[in-house]
Amino acid sequence: MQQLVAILPLILMFGIMYVILILPQRRKEKKTKEMLNALKVGENITTIGGIMGKVLNIKDDEITIESGVEKTQLRVKRWAIKDVEKLIEG
Repeated sequence: MQQLVAILPLILMFGIMYVILILPQRRKEKKTKEMLNALKVGENITTIGGIMGKVLNIKDDEITIESGVEKTQLRVKRWAIKDVEKLIEG
């Protein structure tokens, strides 16, 4: 019984750490994965480097975007996309 009482604070501490740190991180990763899997041609994106552009082509893990006034085409990896601005259909 004394061993259980001694271990209980440790178990409680690990439980709190799991709820505070690990669960929110997993939710964020899941949301990011869903966002990247739902990516479509024509959507505007922002990369982790701050480059903004319009998606022209999606091929496996590589995305071609068009950026700037001169419509420069850039190839970026899917994991490098930070944010997606959804198309407004209507």
